[in-house]
Amino acid sequence: MNIEERKNMVKVCKLYYYEAWTQEKIAAQFGVSRPVISKMLQRARDEGIVEIVIHDDDHEVSKLEKDMEQLFGLQQVLVVPTKDLNKELVSSAVGKAAAQFVLKLIRNGDRVGVSWGNTLYYMVREFPLEKKENVKFIPLVGGTGSARNEMHSNQIAYELSKRLGVTCDTLYAPAVVETEQLKEQIVQLPNIASVLQEGEHIDLALVGIGNPYSMSTMERSGYLNEQVLVELQAMDVVADINSRFITRSGEISEHPINEKVIGLGLEQLKQTKTVVGMAFGLHKIDCIVAALKGRYINMLITDEATADHIVKAEQYVASRTASHRRK
Repeated sequence: MNIEERKNMVKVCKLYYYEAWTQEKIAAQFGVSRPVISKMLQRARDEGIVEIVIHDDDHEVSKLEKDMEQLFGLQQVLVVPTKDLNKELVSSAVGKAAAQFVLKLIRNGDRVGVSWGNTLYYMVREFPLEKKENVKFIPLVGGTGSARNEMHSNQIAYELSKRLGVTCDTLYAPAVVETEQLKEQIVQLPNIASVLQEGEHIDLALVGIGNPYSMSTMERSGYLNEQVLVELQAMDVVADINSRFITRSGEISEHPINEKVIGLGLEQLKQTKTVVGMAFGLHKIDCIVAALKGRYINMLITDEATADHIVKAEQYVASRTASHRRK
């Protein structure tokens, strides 16, 4: 192909792909037949002058889900497509997707434990009305108080039970109390003890993954003050699950606040067959990774950008590790 032929081919391609001209119109412009233009377009693809890329969001998202499952040994991951969505639309999209995902997991006769947090709240807000039989929702952590009641585990359990026409328990206790002694007294009360015992025999758990330092549900509910936050940060705590704090490596923190929580412990949570962790937003990256390293969850719901950052970071670390081993 000489220079002139290439120039003409590029002109034809620009008219066809950029300007959306028909092959007939281009043929008339150049004074040739339509089959000639068709052959030029085909040759342009063969020569690499034109490359056709199809941006298949479903394919990209499916790959992220598969990568997350393989990297962390998860049963299932739901990555919600959120490209070009503003913050409010992302929350709604994640909520809708999470609601449909969870609805399919709940079977007649299940005991479903719920914690609290932003993502669970958005899920409940989008949850459809559908009749289930003999399902019971159980709050996994206390949460009395006036601040953000709609996000508390009791309210989450109640709203979900309404939408499915089933029953729920209520845990009449704060998430965190002042002393370990007070906690021991409260958990021995018959109505509290019975709910906590039910939480140990659930089929499915729905838990949020919180960031103590950014948009924290616990902080807004008054359970964390500045001193505790400084102490947690010094201990490399990056996340909370069911109001228990975990470190960057996924270990349960030894901070005293963990001993003052009224709710299902994380080691008990691990005994549950299916634990769905929910969190989205770039400020939750370290939180999600810590939860995955600790193996507190075996299913995950998150957004596309967050999953993409996690996968790229983990693949980079893996490649660096492999490179050092070869040396």
